[in-house]
Amino acid sequence: MLTPSELTLCDARPNTMDPDHIADLFYIGNYVRRIPSNMARMMENAYDWEHLPHVHSSSFSSIELVSEGKWGWRAKVGLPGGGGEQLIDLLIDPGKNYWATTVISGLGEGLEIHTQASEISDEEIEVDVRFYAASDPGDPDFVEITRQYMIDQYRQLYDEDEGLMTGRQTALEDKERWRGGAAANEVRVGSIAELSTDASHIVETDTGRFCVRHWNGNWIAHSAVCPHLLGPLSDGEIDASGDVTCPWHGYRFNVETGENRDGKCRALAPAPKLVERGGELFLFVG
Repeated sequence: MLTPSELTLCDARPNTMDPDHIADLFYIGNYVRRIPSNMARMMENAYDWEHLPHVHSSSFSSIELVSEGKWGWRAKVGLPGGGGEQLIDLLIDPGKNYWATTVISGLGEGLEIHTQASEISDEEIEVDVRFYAASDPGDPDFVEITRQYMIDQYRQLYDEDEGLMTGRQTALEDKERWRGGAAANEVRVGSIAELSTDASHIVETDTGRFCVRHWNGNWIAHSAVCPHLLGPLSDGEIDASGDVTCPWHGYRFNVETGENRDGKCRALAPAPKLVERGGELFLFVG
């Protein structure tokens, strides 16, 4: 929970960027990278505060949203390994494909990270991530250590974000393809003798992607696609309660009922009936 002083700090923050403000900051360095994604996915990623502790678990252990809007978002984040907490905000100028993150309080207070995204092609963008301190630290060695630390951190963050963005684009294209699909009567999963009971078996049908697993002594099937933002539920383990967690945003679903345990979105798409015949498993779609 936010403390009264933290709420006061957040309330005092503007929801717009001052273009002249950057001239008052101390430039530390930058990180430039090309990403095999489109601008729509990149901007979607900038607004997506919810994925931080799930996709970037080595950098963030938790997040509590303070406020959000077309202007961006503001939140309290936990740092892993007992690193404490930070208040941060991310202000976005969508018309310029530009955003700025500021550490309001906590470790690195006053640090600002400004990102300019540029379109190289329909399938590739470039980000120029620039790091600033509120003032000159006065120690060149400290500046160099900070510069290298930030470059290494953002290299890792974009390694992780790249998978989310490309996966999201593929999922959107799959969803469009499935929308016009004509369901086949059945789709073979495989021979029971050869199917690993420890693995997640992905089955593509003309109307969706499903996951077949051995759980609680039985073979079961559930949607492999999270209804929130189409995350890969096949990558999540089933816990003792029969719930699977989306690796992108942490939404939980019961694999038997499809119910969303968090109450944040709709239930999973119904899975086809799983049928055993002649020692083989089939999804019966019709």
